[in-house]
Amino acid sequence: MLEVIGAGFGRTGTLSLKAALERLGFGPCHHMLGMLHKPDEVPLWRTAAARNGTVDWDRVYRGYRSTVDWPGARFWRELADHYPDAKVILGVRDPERWYESALNTIYRAAMDDSPAASPVLADMRRMSREMLWDGLFDGRFSDRGHALRVFNDHIVAVREYLPADRLLVFEPANGWEPLCAFLDKPVPDEPFPRLNDQEEFASLLDEHTA
Repeated sequence: MLEVIGAGFGRTGTLSLKAALERLGFGPCHHMLGMLHKPDEVPLWRTAAARNGTVDWDRVYRGYRSTVDWPGARFWRELADHYPDAKVILGVRDPERWYESALNTIYRAAMDDSPAASPVLADMRRMSREMLWDGLFDGRFSDRGHALRVFNDHIVAVREYLPADRLLVFEPANGWEPLCAFLDKPVPDEPFPRLNDQEEFASLLDEHTA
């Protein structure tokens, strides 16, 4: 059963947040990149996309206590309704910087049709195109203005839908204190995780390309 739902788009510090949540005891935490090692999850998410989120969420998230990043963030509203006791964290970032980061990493990776990709990476690309780039962004992510409107409208929608005591608007630069206060956990005596810059992302993809 999910206890924490990450509603932030990919490239808003989601891998750092995943590491932080697991450090605080909310693991395992689901993240898109983790699916590279769990290929059986990909068909579940393609079904979720095809059915507009009408799926057995307990099956999809069996074994997980939290979720961040896409594809889960695509269905933040359905998850918040299905798990009414879960707290929600909305990852945010400067919109222009978010767009440049997403354009040069996850979007470029999804649009890559290289036959050298491993089978699971190829399946994830198809899933992400259907659900995100052709779905959420209407096939117009390369249109900066359109993509930024989707990003900003998403933030407004999450903030309007959820009560303040259930929602934390968060950036990794905020560090442990607001996150721990929100989740009622002691602050760890260690730096907040800083993971998944663009070079690390490229290295991970290389591992799944022949």
